[in-house]
Amino acid sequence: MYKVLTIAGSDSCCGAGVQADLKVISALGAYGTCTITALTAQNSLGVSSVFDVPASFISQQIDAVISDIGTDALKTGMLVSEEVVEIVCDKFKKYSLKNLVVDPVITSHTGKRLLTGEGVRKLVTELIPLSCLVTPNIPEAEIMTERKIKNFSDIKEAAAVLYEQGASNVLIKGGHVINNGNEDDINEEIIDLFYDGNEFQCFREKRINMSNVHGTGCMYSAAIATELAKGNEMIGSITTAKKFITKVIKESSMPGKGSRLADFYS
Repeated sequence: MYKVLTIAGSDSCCGAGVQADLKVISALGAYGTCTITALTAQNSLGVSSVFDVPASFISQQIDAVISDIGTDALKTGMLVSEEVVEIVCDKFKKYSLKNLVVDPVITSHTGKRLLTGEGVRKLVTELIPLSCLVTPNIPEAEIMTERKIKNFSDIKEAAAVLYEQGASNVLIKGGHVINNGNEDDINEEIIDLFYDGNEFQCFREKRINMSNVHGTGCMYSAAIATELAKGNEMIGSITTAKKFITKVIKESSMPGKGSRLADFYS
């Protein structure tokens, strides 16, 4: 039995966060456990409210899971604050965990800030160096590297900066369209760029013009963590996860009144 722990926020419509992670982990054949960092009131139309879980209770959740069930891999999503990031760092070291995938959830799909500025600083300086992979999207990579990304060369430079900041491996997701005024391949395809400090590798898929992509970043990182938990190597794990999330997007339906939620079990 392969076990994967997700440390993230709760999504009441189950399109992202802990609920989406657990669906993916189960679909890929592992046993999922969770630590909830925040409760959100949201649906397919948007987020109406967020309630942060007390840091002490987040710590207790991690202890409860790891001391009994353990984990073969873990992924982080919405971590809310500097204090929560510090707790995750401490627990990772205390229990000598491995296969940490950091999905740096900094802002929501609509631009709402989900991690404090001090939290971002601690994420970059302390949590990412403990990880085996960090998976920012383009806006998150801009915040973490403090530079604008306008073209593919900028993406490569951002990946190099993240590696220099201490990341073992970097995967910058290319789902966001770059408004650079040019019609080029970067907006025709979704190009996820991987960098391990030695060479770059691209994971490409034709862009699917669909709006119901809420939660796909959560699912992507959960899929990678699950494959790593099985003992698969990094490139193979990313390849499997990329195929999985592309299938999710292609075959998803929209269970709500809005267009931002994808249900991949329909």
